[in-house]
Amino acid sequence: MFRFTTGERADLYNAVLDAFGVAGEHLETALGLDGVRERLRTVGWLAAVEDQELHEALTQLVRWGLLDVIQNHAENYRTAEEYERRNLQYSLTRRGEAALAGVRHALDVLAATGALQSAVLEAITDRLDELCLLAGEPASADRRIFSALRELEGHLEALVENTKAFNGELQRLLRAEGADLDVFREVKAATIAYLQEFLVNLDRRGHAVAAAVARVEEQGVAVLRERALRGADLPPVAGTDPAPAWLESRRARWAGLRAWFLPDDGTRPRIDQLHDIARRAIVSLLQVLERINESRRRSSSAVQDFRELARWFAAAPGEEDLHRLWSAAFGLGSARHAHLAHPDPELIPSSLSWSEAPPVAVSALLRTSGRTERFTRTARVRDIAAVKAERTERARAERAELARAWRALATDGPVRLSSFGALDPAVFERLLDLLGRALSARPDTTGLRRASTGDGRVEITLAPPPDGRTAVLRTAQGVLAGPDYVVAITTADAEGAFPTPARGEEAAG
Repeated sequence: MFRFTTGERADLYNAVLDAFGVAGEHLETALGLDGVRERLRTVGWLAAVEDQELHEALTQLVRWGLLDVIQNHAENYRTAEEYERRNLQYSLTRRGEAALAGVRHALDVLAATGALQSAVLEAITDRLDELCLLAGEPASADRRIFSALRELEGHLEALVENTKAFNGELQRLLRAEGADLDVFREVKAATIAYLQEFLVNLDRRGHAVAAAVARVEEQGVAVLRERALRGADLPPVAGTDPAPAWLESRRARWAGLRAWFLPDDGTRPRIDQLHDIARRAIVSLLQVLERINESRRRSSSAVQDFRELARWFAAAPGEEDLHRLWSAAFGLGSARHAHLAHPDPELIPSSLSWSEAPPVAVSALLRTSGRTERFTRTARVRDIAAVKAERTERARAERAELARAWRALATDGPVRLSSFGALDPAVFERLLDLLGRALSARPDTTGLRRASTGDGRVEITLAPPPDGRTAVLRTAQGVLAGPDYVVAITTADAEGAFPTPARGEEAAG
């Protein structure tokens, strides 16, 4: 199928097939010799082509099964030359269309860089919500279900293809060693910022898509596919019925969607695996950047120094030169201790040779940093009693404020969210934190969402509003309006009170 991409006339073959592809976009299904020559100019082929060469190229493509040739009996030919030029009409076969699509797809893959787009996740959630709403509408919405389902599959395909392409580019970037360190460093730093921006609220978006998938499945995915099939208006095809193949393709696409966000075999969703890959890539890129910055701070690395020294050893002419080179490289450095004297120089006779005099104590600090040790009076130990008392008092106040907030939010049983009314800003922040934890959790079989604080001492149970009412909560900083959920907040003890901590515990906290 792809033999036209090699050989001496490969460029001409590609241009001819591309010309037929452009003609097909203009709904021209057949081209004669003059039509092919005209379309060659539109696809960028400006070189002169003789009629014989173009005819041989078309004939070869016909032999390969990429073009089909027919005689045009609907024309009136005035001369034999006109008959020769306009009689034969060429058109793409199914094999030729597939070959042209394969080449174009290969070129698109080579030019694509891939991307991680948070907007695609939001678009998938919107299409799922639209399908959930359309499931309850009459049969007149079948075409809308078909279009929404196809848009959903298009967004999922874009997510998968862009993610695979970006992951491939990311792994190649992690293995690459750029020649220009400045450009290399800028690319890696920009990639880190890009990954960090994508990871913001990725968990929330993934949970939103999973919840939307579950809602659609409650409506019945098989029914939606049947209605989408009616809205597709598939054309009649001789032979087999196209409907079973179409439905099987939709089932496979839905299984791919579940594999990404809500797998039914107990495995991790692929969106979570993408999260782990991005995290590991950020760490790896930061390590590479650290090595680049370290190499830029030093004039030369120790590895390069030892390699250069090894070359010098290999080029030394004799053994004496090897000893001198060793002494120069690994011997003692300059005599930094020459200015040192004995603690009491008067005890050393001036007539005594230096080789016979007692040694002078040389500090190790002088060898490493070039400075001698100086022993001074020990500094005073700072009194931290005031700082400790301040921190203890601050911890006690924070814990008392937290206990008051939990006592104010504790309920005797399920209540409506609107029953809280006006709240203190600190209590309102704690309530928002609990609501956020509950809404991010998946509902159980009864439809309830459960969550707890990090220490496990406060638990919230959240149920959807049964009547669609709106709750209004007021604070000194503003007003919050939202669904009037049914909530039940329980604390560690039955009465909702927190025991007063001991002073040792507060100090430890």
